Amino acid sequence: MTYCAGILVQDGLVMIADTRTNAGLDDVSTFRKLHVFSTPSERTFGLMTAGNLSVTQSVVSLLHEGLANPETGEMDTLLNATTMFRAAQLVGRAIRAVREMDGDAMKEAGVKFDVSMLFGGQIKGQPMRLFMVYGAGNFIECGMDAPFLQIGEHKYGKPILDRAVTYKTHLYDALKVGLISMDSTMRSNLGVGLPIDLIVLRRDAAEPELNRRIEAGEPYFHDLRERWSAALRAAHTAIPRPPYGPPSG
Repeated sequence: MTYCAGILVQDGLVMIADTRTNAGLDDVSTFRKLHVFSTPSERTFGLMTAGNLSVTQSVVSLLHEGLANPETGEMDTLLNATTMFRAAQLVGRAIRAVREMDGDAMKEAGVKFDVSMLFGGQIKGQPMRLFMVYGAGNFIECGMDAPFLQIGEHKYGKPILDRAVTYKTHLYDALKVGLISMDSTMRSNLGVGLPIDLIVLRRDAAEPELNRRIEAGEPYFHDLRERWSAALRAAHTAIPRPPYGPPSG
């Protein structure tokens, strides 16, 4: 399984992804699902992937190589895309290209063509944007009213994002809540796990402010998990019992 979350707030963008892949309890591996494409001081994009590993790796490889422009014959890449919208379109084109190459063979073998991606970042002088790209290559954009997008095993980590994140949330508070969201998912689904990859992009900086991997046993993440569990226990204890049924003894 996979869990990835992108949080776009007033100050910038946080992208967080786990690294666990599994084909059963006895076949668990670690693969990077957060990929960074950048031209120093000019643009930085983050791409997070979920779904069939062979499909996602093929898409990422195509994006590194580029896709031939049907009109000019030149190679379109993320590093020469003129806008974030055009870059998101290129991600969609790469997905469709892989489907065209491998889709029929996968169908014959009974393998589902399963892929979704989160793509975000900024080109210097343009707005910072975050998109979710679907398996058909179409996409939607994150907005101010719901300033986050998720892919993969998202249901366990969504409630904390719904309650705690707004567009005006501080950038590193967004990172903290994103890590709590990841912890909630890890506790409820063994298919999501450490290490965790993350990047923080401050708006108009054009380069990552933070690009980090959280390994098992890292003190801050361990402390965050313990504090969040304790806070939940304290919160539910502080809420009065429902006034239903017989009086409590």
